[in-house]
Amino acid sequence: MASAVKKFGILTSGGDAPGLNAAIRGVVRTAMDTFGMQAIGIEQGYRGLINGSARELHERDFSGILTRGGTILGTSREKPFKNPVPDPETGMTPVEKIKANYKKWGLDALVVLGGNGTNTTASMLADEGLNVIGLPKTIDNDLVETDITFGFHTAVSVATEAIDRIHTTAHSHNRIMVIEVMGHKAGWLGLYAGVAGGGDVVLLPEIPYDIHAIAEHVEKRRDMGKPFSIVVVAEGALSREEALLDKKTFKKQRAEMPYSIAYRVAHELEEITQLESRVTVLGYLQRGGIPVPYDRALATRFGTAAAHLLAEGNFGNMVAMQNNTVVPVPLKKICGKVKYVPRDDQMIIAAREVGTCLGE
Repeated sequence: MASAVKKFGILTSGGDAPGLNAAIRGVVRTAMDTFGMQAIGIEQGYRGLINGSARELHERDFSGILTRGGTILGTSREKPFKNPVPDPETGMTPVEKIKANYKKWGLDALVVLGGNGTNTTASMLADEGLNVIGLPKTIDNDLVETDITFGFHTAVSVATEAIDRIHTTAHSHNRIMVIEVMGHKAGWLGLYAGVAGGGDVVLLPEIPYDIHAIAEHVEKRRDMGKPFSIVVVAEGALSREEALLDKKTFKKQRAEMPYSIAYRVAHELEEITQLESRVTVLGYLQRGGIPVPYDRALATRFGTAAAHLLAEGNFGNMVAMQNNTVVPVPLKKICGKVKYVPRDDQMIIAAREVGTCLGE
């Protein structure tokens, strides 16, 4: 079959995540070996596409990268549509520079690996006339139209192992241990790691919490002879009082808060229960390191599917997983949306039924 694409560019954008290198390998090897395409690796995400930083990819670039974390192409959080100010030297806006480099390099298509922001930008570039295909990467698992994103399972594994380790200290010292995980808007990571790690309390952005309900749960455990508790908090968790605020006021209050949400929860619980509390913020640990086998396999599956979309000329889509089948989904369906944890999600129900407090 003749390929619709002879030469394409590939970039990784946004936060790094385990499985990016496996996905790059899946796309490029399939494109090269099966369809005879030429691949141009664009460095530092959309910034490289704006500044003209790229190199041709060869077979040697993929040796040993399947198990490597991060991204061999580098990444950035550059948003070319956010600041359309012309460059004083060239007089071109970031988007105009992107289109010029796309043409200069002789690209037939562009493959972008990223999360919400990356695929939203991809959709906007498609509107500008570029042939674009997206892949779903994020440890937050918050991309709509796909059941799973690569990077998520590794982050859950890392966060769960951390919770497992903190259990021993909590038990030894009879403390409340508050563990903060990533998840600014959606709580998939906190929910899955919290359930897998046996968290006594799990706080998510989707379910505003009542600190007194949490304290009551902790005190009930103490009265049952369990004088320690594990509290898993997504970084975007909010109280019931905060949920009543308008978006601008909420963001202002959070910006002025001198510490992250886990510290506030720990301080309030210690005040109410008189139990010693300690905080662990996992931070970038969740995004780094070797991807688990599931993410390597998933990223490879997504990557090979993207190469087939290139060959078919099936542009303007993101590769997605739906009911265990890889399918193309129009980028416009993903643009600017977030997949939140539904209140009736089966994992939410399971958490409640095993006695996990969700702060309600």
